[in-house]
Amino acid sequence: MKVELLVSEWCPTCPQAEKVWRQVAEERDIEFAVLDMMQPEGRALTQRLRIRTIPAVAIDGVLQGVGVQSLSDAHRLAAAAPLRKRASPRHAGMLLSADNRLFIATAMIYLMASGAWLLAHGTLAGDGALRPAGIHLFGAGFVLSLIYGLGAHMLPRFTGNPIRVGAWPRVQYGCINLGIMLFIGGHWSASRWLLVSGGGLMWLSLLIFTLRVWPVLWRRATGGKQNAEAPAARAPRQDLDNTDSTMQA
Repeated sequence: MKVELLVSEWCPTCPQAEKVWRQVAEERDIEFAVLDMMQPEGRALTQRLRIRTIPAVAIDGVLQGVGVQSLSDAHRLAAAAPLRKRASPRHAGMLLSADNRLFIATAMIYLMASGAWLLAHGTLAGDGALRPAGIHLFGAGFVLSLIYGLGAHMLPRFTGNPIRVGAWPRVQYGCINLGIMLFIGGHWSASRWLLVSGGGLMWLSLLIFTLRVWPVLWRRATGGKQNAEAPAARAPRQDLDNTDSTMQA
């Protein structure tokens, strides 16, 4: 079962609709995609189904509802799908996922830590044995963590492809943070073993992120052309009077 939720950045009720369907997608084995009407896949769905109101939800290419469905209504619409046994790749939507939110929050912590280092030492690039510690607090801690969080959220929106979730982001998060701590500890104690272990873990986090992002960048998008070529006969025109946000197709 394929569920497509059509949204837009200016729609005030779209985040609530996405929240409802995300919960259903965690429980039911459905292919769930959030499509922005300003992107090619979203425009194709809007034109094919002649949608005039968002948020709108289509199931297997047929418009099934507009506005924000209640959780019980969403479960009813997806009742034919079996219960989910494992996590599926996640299509990016308007809402930050929990793992991306954690990466970004951690980046802010590293930014404050590197700022405290700057106040204490006067510069991030000063002399001394602990100079790499300050650099890595900012470079690996703040910059890399921010790239991980925002990249995993934004890149799927540009390509229409889902990104790997499940244990992948958790292992990636553990590698980058443990790597930074071991690397700084290695400089503090002059331990080559800690330095090598910390550096290896940070590189491993980059490898995991690459494996997660590679299909997002290079795999053919799942939405646009297939949706555009689907027969329009299955899409009845809807009169949309009592809904939250309107737009002309």
